[in-house]
Amino acid sequence: MRTEYLALLALAALTSFTASNTWAQDSQRPEMRAMFVEEQPVLDGDVINDPIWQKLRPSSGFVQNTPDRGLPASQRTELRVAYTFDTLYVAVVGFDDDPAAIVVTDARRDVELDDSDAVLLILDTYQDRQNGFVFGTNPSSRQYDGQVTREGSPGSGSNGGFNKNWDGVWQVQTQRGDFGWSAEFAIPFKTLRYSAHEIQNWGLNVQRNIRRRNETAYWSPLEYQFNLFRVYDAGQLTALAVPAQRNLQFIPYLLSDSSDVGSAGRDHKFEYGFDAKYSITPALTLDLTYNTDFAQVEVDDVQINLDRFNLFFPEKRPFFLENAGQFTVGSPGVIELFFSRRIGISGGGAVIPIEGGARVSGKVGQTKLGLLYMRADELDPSNPADDFAVMRVSQEFANRSSFGGIYVSRKPTGSYADVSEDNQAYGLDGRLGIGKYGLLSGFVAQTATPSLDGEDHAFMLKGEYDSERWAWNLAYTEVAENFNPETGFLTRGNYRSPTAFVMRRIRPGPNRFNLHELRPHVSYRFFDDFDGFKENAFLHVDSHFEFKSSAEIHTGMNFKQDGLNEPFEIYPGVIVPVGSYHNSEIQLVLQSNAGKAFSYGATVTSGGFFNGDRLALSPYLNWRLGDNFSTALEWSRNDVHLDTGDFVTNLGRLRVSWSFTPRMTLQALVQYNDVSDNWSSNLRFSWLRTANTGLFIVYNDLQGFDDYSVAQPNRSLLIKYNYLFDIL
Repeated sequence: MRTEYLALLALAALTSFTASNTWAQDSQRPEMRAMFVEEQPVLDGDVINDPIWQKLRPSSGFVQNTPDRGLPASQRTELRVAYTFDTLYVAVVGFDDDPAAIVVTDARRDVELDDSDAVLLILDTYQDRQNGFVFGTNPSSRQYDGQVTREGSPGSGSNGGFNKNWDGVWQVQTQRGDFGWSAEFAIPFKTLRYSAHEIQNWGLNVQRNIRRRNETAYWSPLEYQFNLFRVYDAGQLTALAVPAQRNLQFIPYLLSDSSDVGSAGRDHKFEYGFDAKYSITPALTLDLTYNTDFAQVEVDDVQINLDRFNLFFPEKRPFFLENAGQFTVGSPGVIELFFSRRIGISGGGAVIPIEGGARVSGKVGQTKLGLLYMRADELDPSNPADDFAVMRVSQEFANRSSFGGIYVSRKPTGSYADVSEDNQAYGLDGRLGIGKYGLLSGFVAQTATPSLDGEDHAFMLKGEYDSERWAWNLAYTEVAENFNPETGFLTRGNYRSPTAFVMRRIRPGPNRFNLHELRPHVSYRFFDDFDGFKENAFLHVDSHFEFKSSAEIHTGMNFKQDGLNEPFEIYPGVIVPVGSYHNSEIQLVLQSNAGKAFSYGATVTSGGFFNGDRLALSPYLNWRLGDNFSTALEWSRNDVHLDTGDFVTNLGRLRVSWSFTPRMTLQALVQYNDVSDNWSSNLRFSWLRTANTGLFIVYNDLQGFDDYSVAQPNRSLLIKYNYLFDIL
């Protein structure tokens, strides 16, 4: 086996020069050869004194994206890549002439790295120049990872084109010294997905953040409107003789849940279940789940609804988030043919037991494939047992282009089943890259519901352009009256909506105000029903002032029109009557330097509101103490005066986190909502082993403040333990 593998290495050496030159002629992007090593490096963060790393010639030449686009990075950065029979190793040394000024923040897994000195890398393992795996860390050895779909395009699902909730099995260690800091990544090949070719070239880019300068530098230079997710402009890692992996993981869990739910009394239950993962091919994965549970997932952020349209709550459950971008068709948070929160969560937010399911996802050549089947148990007559099925195929082409289709089915089963509630959705979607900056995208969809006949289509067509100086887009969306994706998401139905947006980016160079970038922009959208009645129109005129410290000021004006065919209750006892309402408002946004230990900001909106007036305030405060303690306090207040009544809403949110180590964390989320007059608290302790598995202790408490509260008092204590058995 090893003799065959060494022969592949020899072949890699012979072919790498030709492959490298082809890439260079095509895109003039940097490249480096991945070096095979018999002995693995010692994973302790010490790159400078490790003899294995010092035998390898480093690649440097990082170029600034921010603040001084096109200039060499202010601090030297060295990159080395090596691999053994089963693991890819990446070493980065971030030299720094002022090590004491290195900014280190939160050590929790998957907390954003924007406000810290950091190193991130993206691997385009299929070299399709659209998708990739992201791994990152900061000087406190924080693990940060995720999946990029379609270069992080917002049109790639309800969580956008970057799935931060993907948790792979990998390790990282960092070290600080008088030279600056260094990081060593160890990424097993079986954590990744790639083609079956014996010798491969992968897309690669590496980002370094130097926070005190608000500096972002890349190994493969990017124009300043792009970020690391711009896989199209990544460099190349050549001559990888990757193993023909087989990966089998088994992740069982045990759960103890004690609860006290108002008049229902106390209850205690013991649950068990499992997830399993098997690599059918290096690029195609089978996931199985039984008695699926998500007790460790953070609760939703409370929202207050001051209009008559559906609120959007993003998916947070890990099983549904892995490869989520492969199952998405539509406009994120507006129209989604498949929205996984419809599985296992009722419309009122109640948890519905999931009996189990299966998913196949990955690639066959350049074709992305996604198959999903889930069965949810019955909860009550209004929430019967359901079988869910999704089939998704998408073919990728050059220059960020693709074309695909999707089929989604919900079929009620069990004692409460009603065949008239069967529901299917069908859709086609595509993207066409035009030059380097242009993109044309869209979808067309239809649903089938026995109780609805005709007028069940939806479609969207959008053109975009995004260069260093200009960004604009034009779109048209239409949703018919009976379009009904019951396993999807709609903010509203029965409308036609054109939208337009244009923005100018201006970087003024040296100036006495330390202004980094100015972004004046205008956007317009309106919604008409099919009879021509204008339900909404919104014109937004704004300018963003970003300073070199990363502090920002936004100044804007909104011109609004709201049309009501029927009255609606905006607040208990306050009715907005039928009519057409024309209003304007001013908006001011302040954001301080988030790289500081103490940061703050606020959004202030003041002006007309349904022919009355509204003052909306949303201040926030963030404070951190080293890389262990962080807290965030947010408040949202609306003071509304209407002809039919006055009211005030308040929503408060406090987050506190203490990281004992990068793997052991205590977090608290406390929320107060005075519309329903209740508060909730979510306290979570996690002791992670690998890939977000380990021990979780969760305490939830929901309490009303008076006899009129709509909330049922609810206290629960959950203890969950899951373990990853790496069988193959």
